[in-house]
Amino acid sequence: MPDASWPGYARLVASPYTIHFSPSDEHEWVWGVGLEWQRPDQWMFGAVYFRNSFGQPSGYLYAGQRYYDFFGRRQLFLQWTAGLLYGYVDEYQDKVPFNQDGFSPGVVLSAGWQFDRRWNAQLNLLGNAGVMLQLSYDFR
Repeated sequence: MPDASWPGYARLVASPYTIHFSPSDEHEWVWGVGLEWQRPDQWMFGAVYFRNSFGQPSGYLYAGQRYYDFFGRRQLFLQWTAGLLYGYVDEYQDKVPFNQDGFSPGVVLSAGWQFDRRWNAQLNLLGNAGVMLQLSYDFR
């Protein structure tokens, strides 16, 4: 629920848990931390550092939009981001599409809940790989 009187605000994001649709013995614990800038016009920009499913340090640099007020619930939001993903290298380079030397396009679709002015949680759909829980704190 952006405040149009403010030019935007920062959001700290943390992703403590991921569920894989097709679990594998190769999979390791996936976690991530990042920072986003939310503008009043619904556009957002961000960067996330994470450890991918194979224990490799990875990153995602992105832009997207967040939309509030679905099904009559002001707290419910939907979000999309698209950007550049890095980190799936060596024997895992084929685990993400269009990977070239560890770089590939990324798209994340999300649904979340804004608990109050600062705290929110969301589920991020990671293509056909899994769903990631993300907790966020808005600095406003």
